Amino acid sequence: QVQLVESGGGLVQVGGSLRLSCAASGMIFSINTMAWYRQAPGKQRELVATISSRGKLNYADSVKGRFTIARDNDKNTVYLQMNSLKPEDTAVYYCHAPSYLAIWGQGTQVTVSS
Repeated sequence: QVQLVESGGGLVQVGGSLRLSCAASGMIFSINTMAWYRQAPGKQRELVATISSRGKLNYADSVKGRFTIARDNDKNTVYLQMNSLKPEDTAVYYCHAPSYLAIWGQGTQVTVSS
């Protein structure tokens, strides 16, 4: 079955950087659009970034110029490089394959301290 395992979260100071990873299995990774979402306490889950099978990128306005999504099809892994982190980036981050609506990983916590 499809599994998504996120890693790389942690506690970082304002202005710092983190790189999240998501290892996918049980799917043909290379043909799937992949996405990163986040959910802050008391808020709805929101889309952060997407990367298509052909490498087309899209970002939420709130992270443009600071976050970069990338994928390595040989490793079945999608990444989210997060720079210039702000307290409002604090959330649990999830990767997701839109073709598998019900499948979510456990998420990885990102906490940005001021």
